[in-house]
Order: sequence, then C-alpha cells, then structure tokens
Amino acid sequence: MVSHKSVITFGMVAIPIAMFTATQDNDIHFNQLHKEDNSRIRYKKTCAHCGKELASEDIVKGFEYDRDKYVVVTDEEIEKVKTEKEKSIQILHFAQLNQISPVYYEKTYQAAPEAGGEKAFELLRSALMAEQKIAIGKTVIGTKDTLMAIIAREDGMLISTMFYADEIKELQKQYKKTEVSEPELNMAKLLINSMDTPFDPSKYQDEYQEKLRALIETKISGKEVVAAEADNAVKVIDLMEALKQSVEKVQKDKEPA
Repeated sequence: MVSHKSVITFGMVAIPIAMFTATQDNDIHFNQLHKEDNSRIRYKKTCAHCGKELASEDIVKGFEYDRDKYVVVTDEEIEKVKTEKEKSIQILHFAQLNQISPVYYEKTYQAAPEAGGEKAFELLRSALMAEQKIAIGKTVIGTKDTLMAIIAREDGMLISTMFYADEIKELQKQYKKTEVSEPELNMAKLLINSMDTPFDPSKYQDEYQEKLRALIETKISGKEVVAAEADNAVKVIDLMEALKQSVEKVQKDKEPA
C-alpha cells in the first residue's frame, strides 16, 4: 500500500515516486482488561466543555493562540499553503553514507518510480551506487519540513526520514576513556575478525516473541506455565583471559563436526 507520493528533484531533473512503508510490526500486543471480570478497557474521547462522547468526524484541529482560545485549521487549508516545491523532495546535497550517525535516521520507506520516471530513477540509483554516496533532501509531510536521506541499494532505493540536530539529545552519561594495551587490542581485533560474516537478516528472529506465543498457547490450553531454565551466569574475569576464551570458543564452534 502506497504511504506517500512525491517527486524527487535535483537540478532540472524531476522523478515521480511512490513511497511504501519498509517495515511492519509483528510483536504480540496485550489488551488492558478489568481485573474482576476480564472485560476490555475502553478509552473514550469526550468534550471537556459538554462531556459529550465524540466520533472522529466530530473532531477538528485547533491551535491554542491564547489561554483557552483556539483557531481551527483544516487539512485542506494546510495543503493550500504548500508550494509545489515544498510538496517535492528537493535534493540539497550529496554525502558519504558513513558520515551520518544512525541516531539521525527515523523511519524508512521503500521508493519506486511512478510512470514516466523509471529511467531517471534508475540513473540516480546507479550514480549513487557508483559514487558510494547518498542524497540529503527535504520535503513537507503533514505539517513538518522533513529532512530525508535517499539511499541507493542494489535492488532499488530507500528513503529515510531524519531528525534535525536540535532533536538529538547529547550523550546523557560521559565516560572517561581508559588506556588499552596493544596485546588486548590485537586480541579484540582477532575476536572481531573471527566472528566476521556477511549480514543475512533472514538468520535473525525475535526468539522472545516465540516464547511469548508459546506461553499464550500454554495458557489457552489450561496448562501450567513452567519457568525457563536458568542461563549460565556471566562471570567477571580478567579481560585478556575473557578475550582468549571467546576466540577459542568461536574457533571451536567453526570446526566441522
């Protein structure tokens, strides 16, 4: 399902695109129930003045410009003040992907060309891949001037919305960097290289969600929930010894049976 339609512009080039959400929520969600009878808890939207329960069609947007004084603004009026330039994704400049901290990325979309934009879309994707660059752009989504990163991939392009610098918190807790010895650093590098494998997202699963589903099935069938077996406690030992043992374990696990 298309989440948003726009046009990528840079120079005199315009590329009509459709944006699709790139992720989905597979988590188990629990409802809140009344403890006495297990009935669902409901939340109602009511008017603070008359107490009447409201449906979605009864609700409008309002901005409080003075205490308890509001001006009503409609979605149509918000769209009216947007220029064509603001409706498009304007590429501001290009940058190296590794120059941007992951903390700036917010939500990611998959982008696909609309009719007539296929060649320009592929040209931009190929050029970004060849130069190992990403595009930084801006557009207005809803009521916000949204910063975006356009990232080329082998099979298409991704567009990630980004936070502005003033939306990123400073590191909450500073730490004092301590010295590490060369042997410790070399052993840490050895451990990292011994665990170096290509990233394959299909290999990872949310194992705890699987445990929750099993718990729910157990409860539905009326069986008793059994406590999980205790894990081996992590022992705090000498750093160098811990690195050595870690390397040995990885190498042993890689040996053919």
